[in-house]
Amino acid sequence: MADIIISKYKDTPVVTAFIGNKMEYLSFVRESDIHNIYVGRVDHIVKNIDAAFVKYTVDNIGYLPLKNITSACVLNKDFRKGDKLCNGDIVLVQVESEAVKTKKTKLTTNLSIPSKYSVITLGKTGIGASVKLPNDIREMYTESVKDGYNKLLEDRKASLFGCDIGLIIRTEALDLGDEVRAEEVIKYSEEVTDLLCDILKQSRTRTQYSLIYSAQNSDVDSHVNKATAFLKGRGISDINIIEDSGIYGIPSKIEELCRNKVWLKSGAFLIIEQLESFNAIDVNTGKAIKGDDIAKSVNNEAAVEIMRQIRLRNLTGMILIDFINMEDEDEKQKLIDKMKHLCKQDPIHTAFIDITGLGIMELIRNKNDKSLKEILKDVEKAVDNSKHQC
Repeated sequence: MADIIISKYKDTPVVTAFIGNKMEYLSFVRESDIHNIYVGRVDHIVKNIDAAFVKYTVDNIGYLPLKNITSACVLNKDFRKGDKLCNGDIVLVQVESEAVKTKKTKLTTNLSIPSKYSVITLGKTGIGASVKLPNDIREMYTESVKDGYNKLLEDRKASLFGCDIGLIIRTEALDLGDEVRAEEVIKYSEEVTDLLCDILKQSRTRTQYSLIYSAQNSDVDSHVNKATAFLKGRGISDINIIEDSGIYGIPSKIEELCRNKVWLKSGAFLIIEQLESFNAIDVNTGKAIKGDDIAKSVNNEAAVEIMRQIRLRNLTGMILIDFINMEDEDEKQKLIDKMKHLCKQDPIHTAFIDITGLGIMELIRNKNDKSLKEILKDVEKAVDNSKHQC
């Protein structure tokens, strides 16, 4: 059983999910242009980083890598493979990640739109499935939808202006029964492919800086749906949705996530540092009762809490973890296997990379949004601006 709590942090709506008495999911309902699609204009090209800077709203400029520009998204001319974007070109772009510190918003012409059971991406090709699914299930899914995918691509090719589409099957497809799985995946894929075709058609008649598609990131219901999907991914279907009256202490729990030191039940603790180019996590025995298997027990406890902290703080990019050294090679491998399993449970793609020569574990986590630290700065700024307006 789990609870989804709708509450506020400094007037910003927040959706959290609790399993037992522990917060396992956190998202801020705020204005965001992530995954929105705009008609942009190339402002200038920077050759040494192989990117175009594209003005996609009146006030915003993002950078667009010049590799693999999707031809259907260049609106002012016939764009073929090998052609180059030029200053002034009109392009259809999707926001891939928000601006953070000195880094500008990242844009893409590989437009992606999710359906209930799949994600359709323009400019990609072939069928894939979520890496969170077991290999045998992934193979079964991709094989079962092959015919439907080929027909979908054939039927919509002209409306996609000659471009291909890729189809990724989401973990939500597990909810389908065996007999209707392929049929339902294709049905929903057809709907979003038609939406994509309509976006491409509309874009050719709209003025620059127009918003063509909104991902509706500021909708409370969409965040509740994501929290529900997270819990179902953990095998939990008995879910209560509750409006918080303050008894859950959400603000104090959020503020705890800003601290560098995190205590574990055993008396051990973590030190978490968010640096410019990577995140570092150090595991310490602290007050844990010493014993023959101290390293094993603390590392196993720490592994679970580390992945929880990574998820709640939304740490992305390179993550380096210094576990307590273990001499037993079998126990080291068990810890690696545990971390790989925990990574698969993360809604954001997270991968184990390696153990360095100094025994540091390396993870990589895809960037999907700002970190909690950065979001809280935005919240504070919004509060200050509101005070000044008053």
